[in-house]
Amino acid sequence: MSRQTTSARDRQLHERLCDSAQRLRKGVNQLTFDEPITHVYNPLDYAWDLHRQYIEQLSAKADVLLLGMNPGPWGMAQTGVPFGEIAAVRDWMGIDGEVGSVEEEHPKRPIEGLNCQRSEVSGRRLWGLMQERYQKPKAFFRKHFVVNYCPLVFMEASGRNRTPDKLPAEERSALQEHCDRHLQEVIELLPWKYLVGVGAFAENCLKRVAAESETAPTIARILHPSPASPAANRDWAGTASSQLQTIGIW
Repeated sequence: MSRQTTSARDRQLHERLCDSAQRLRKGVNQLTFDEPITHVYNPLDYAWDLHRQYIEQLSAKADVLLLGMNPGPWGMAQTGVPFGEIAAVRDWMGIDGEVGSVEEEHPKRPIEGLNCQRSEVSGRRLWGLMQERYQKPKAFFRKHFVVNYCPLVFMEASGRNRTPDKLPAEERSALQEHCDRHLQEVIELLPWKYLVGVGAFAENCLKRVAAESETAPTIARILHPSPASPAANRDWAGTASSQLQTIGIW
C-alpha cells in the first residue's frame, strides 16, 4: 500500500471518528443529572480542537484499543485527550491550542487547558509508560489508540469526582445508551485484535458492547493507574507491562 493511500485511509478514519464523537457530544449534552451532581463538564465541547488533534493521531494500522472510564479533572477535562496529562499531550504528542470555558465552572475545578499546573496521576502513569516504551508518539499510535467510554466529568458540590458507575440507575442507563453507541462505532472503525479495558468498569463495557460486534477481538484488562488504587501505587508500570505481555500485545 502506498503512503498516499494510507494517508487517505487515515483521513477517512479521522473524519468518521470525529463524526462519532460529535454525535456522542450532542447526545450526552441532552442529559440531566440530579444531586449530588452539581457540575458537569463536557470537554468535547470546550476542548474540541485539542480532541480533534488527538483523533488525528489514529492510524489505520492500529489493532489495540484501550478504553478508559471518563475524564479526570486535571487530565482530559483540561486537554480533551483521554488520560490527558498536560506534559504528555503538549510536549510528547505535540497537541497545542486554546480551550474554551464551561457555563458553570466549579471554583475548585477551573478549566485552564494546557496552562494547568496540576498533574493527572493516572495520565502521567499511563502515557509515561507508553513514552518510555515507544519514545515517539507515532510509534505508539501505529499500533494503539486510547478512548474514554464516557466524555463527561461529574462533580459534587465539594468538587469531589463522581464516576459514571456511581450514578443512579436511571441516569446511568440514559448515559449508557449514548456511550455504548459511540463505543460500538469505535469498535467498528478498525479490525481490532485486542480490546483492553483500563480497569474493571471499562472491561465490562467492552464485553457488553463487543457482544454486538461481528468481529471477535480478544477482550482483556489492565490495572487502572488511579492513585486511589493501592495496587496501582505499587509499580503500576511494571504490573501493566506484565499484563500486556501476558495478553500477547507486548
